[in-house]
Amino acid sequence: MTSSRRRRPTLDDVAEAVGVSRATVSNAYNRPDQLSAQLREQILRVAGELGYPGPNPTARSLATSRTGAIAFLLDSSLSAAFSDPALSITLDALAKTVEPTGNALLLLPGREAQEGPPASRVLAAQADIAVAYSLADGTPALEAVRARGLPLVVIDQPPLPDTARVGCDDRGGASLAARHLVELGHRRFGILAAPRLSGAAVSSAFHGTRERLAGYLDTLAAAGISDITITEAPWLSASTARAAATDLLTASVRPTALLCMSDQLAFAAIAAAHRLGLRVPADVSIVGFDDTPQAAWSEPPLTTVRQDLAGKGRVAGELVMDLLAGEPVPPPVELPVSLAVRESTAAI
Repeated sequence: MTSSRRRRPTLDDVAEAVGVSRATVSNAYNRPDQLSAQLREQILRVAGELGYPGPNPTARSLATSRTGAIAFLLDSSLSAAFSDPALSITLDALAKTVEPTGNALLLLPGREAQEGPPASRVLAAQADIAVAYSLADGTPALEAVRARGLPLVVIDQPPLPDTARVGCDDRGGASLAARHLVELGHRRFGILAAPRLSGAAVSSAFHGTRERLAGYLDTLAAAGISDITITEAPWLSASTARAAATDLLTASVRPTALLCMSDQLAFAAIAAAHRLGLRVPADVSIVGFDDTPQAAWSEPPLTTVRQDLAGKGRVAGELVMDLLAGEPVPPPVELPVSLAVRESTAAI
């Protein structure tokens, strides 16, 4: 009995129909720069007419030892990551930078009970290179990257020896924020910090948190200020952050200024102040960190430390392409910061 199942068209069928070599058809998919635009368009048109779907990705990856994917390691869940405007801007810039190379991004999220994605997921991921986004020191996923021998690009943290990295001047930015408030005459401070601190000690597992807290505390200490209260709150949990800010603003001796380790924490602090009937900045000045788009149109517009989030993603993408091309690991890149002074701060 004859089977009615139709044979799947092959690359050779396309080559015969167009009247070119098999290698020329392959170049139309894998090395389009080797063909004229007119010839490539003709090959792809004929392939579509024949029903040829293109080279098998599994076979191609086996032949080239490349998967065409970049593993992007996150500390948080995907739902939390997608609600983080700073991450969104950075990831968008990275994606635009690597997009012309045809590489795809494979997002590996973390889980609530641990920092970073499970090591087993990293070991199983089909990727040519890994990008770690703001992970804690000693995250098991990073050891899995090392065990696989994958090239690694770190965005922000942790700093690792002999590893490509791009970040910003966290300590310098925090110092700018604290100095601004000191110069406005403030002497009672609250710090709304990222979690995983131990009291007032600089003991976070996250390098960026340690640097920002050190920048605040060193600058305040240099000004002779010791009236400082530190409260922790998750960066992306608005309700928890509002509660933490409320604790600071209802203390028996209320701070006149709040230093917040992210814009998201600062927005929560502004909301908490409004709920308590406090005026920003007349009753309390608030400073954020990041300068995400919402900072310019919050109520009031937020004074914040500006870092180049898009530049960070662009540099990370360039580092990815350089490492995939076999370039040596470059020195770490530290992007400058500045202070965007808006209407959430005022002299006391």
